[in-house]
Amino acid sequence: MANQREIVSDDSMLSVLPQRSAFLQFHKPSIDEDEIGEVVDTLRSGWLTMGPKTLRFEEQFAGYIGAKHALAVNSCTAALHLALDAIGVGAGDEVITCTFTFAATAAVILHCGAKPVLVDCLPDTLTIDPEQVEAAITPRTKAIIPVHFAGHPCEMAAILEIARRHKLVVVEDAAHALPAAYRGRRIGTLGDLTAFSFYAIKNITTGEGGMVTTDRQDYAERIGQRRLHGINRDAWKRYADQGSWRYEISYPGFKYNMTDLNASLGIHQLRKCDRFHRARNRCAALYLEGLSQLAEITLPTTRPEVEHAWHLFPIRLNLESMTVGRDGFIELLRQEKIGTSVHFIPLHLHPYYRQVFGYQPQDFPHSLAAFEQIISLPIYPDMSEEDMRDVVQAVTKIVKTHAVRRRTGRG
Repeated sequence: MANQREIVSDDSMLSVLPQRSAFLQFHKPSIDEDEIGEVVDTLRSGWLTMGPKTLRFEEQFAGYIGAKHALAVNSCTAALHLALDAIGVGAGDEVITCTFTFAATAAVILHCGAKPVLVDCLPDTLTIDPEQVEAAITPRTKAIIPVHFAGHPCEMAAILEIARRHKLVVVEDAAHALPAAYRGRRIGTLGDLTAFSFYAIKNITTGEGGMVTTDRQDYAERIGQRRLHGINRDAWKRYADQGSWRYEISYPGFKYNMTDLNASLGIHQLRKCDRFHRARNRCAALYLEGLSQLAEITLPTTRPEVEHAWHLFPIRLNLESMTVGRDGFIELLRQEKIGTSVHFIPLHLHPYYRQVFGYQPQDFPHSLAAFEQIISLPIYPDMSEEDMRDVVQAVTKIVKTHAVRRRTGRG
């Protein structure tokens, strides 16, 4: 029969593949006695909130990135919000960002009273499309938020040039991008401000936490004040021996400061960042080699001008070649004791953005297609090579069992 679909598998080979005995988590933070000891030292010090260890972490982070200023906060969401607040984003303004991102990227725009203007991603790197950014600019546009998806930097040269011509501010969402680089420069030194995440699953963690980097003294001063209620100066010192109970509020700020407990983790995590990055690179290389022969999946792209942070390792299913969909593939991996996740559900698919802004699923075809195909595989420093090979084996087994091909013939 013409165009008959046929499953491609070698059941005799697949049936003898061993299965893992223990479930492989999608992510596990790399914490050891260095971090534990520092946290205990903080607990014993009697100073738990923002203080000397937070300042130490900020100084070390700024030096590591190569930025003039680094300001620690309690989340990347807070970092993005403070960055937009510092540049004066408010009612009537528009901020352009990519629909292929997490909720926080656009939510902070709304928190400022502005309008998020969504554009599509590029089909290969899934980062924001610079041409669509330029097409979306209006007289109300105030800023651009490029999102460095999975650890792959955006096309920053094009974005920065667009911003320069239109006199816009660039606030980078680098939640995935430590320690990524673009054309030899670390992410965190390119845009006007950059927001990093130290959430539990990020490349380094403080449990919860974030950082804003900038070379602008005025932005740094505003963020430093506004992250702690808008108190005029050195608010964290009020209860130290050199502090004073007297304070003045010069701006209605936020409760966004990092604590010394969180910074205690960050100090040691940052020291290990390069080692963690090498481990992620090894895992990515093994996946790229081990899965390269599977035509039924698309592997991540790395452009030559970037250094990838490999926060995520997203594969995309070529659904026309499979007898199982994305959700079914995830369930089969779970049965093989492999944890996964999906990054991301595009913003324009969520009820709020559909109802308030009228977005339709097909408005951003690259993001929609990516969402329907994408699966994030485990990638983190504590994975053994055996863990990595188990992931390759499980993906290969499912692909070969559920792959299809079309053949033509008579009768």
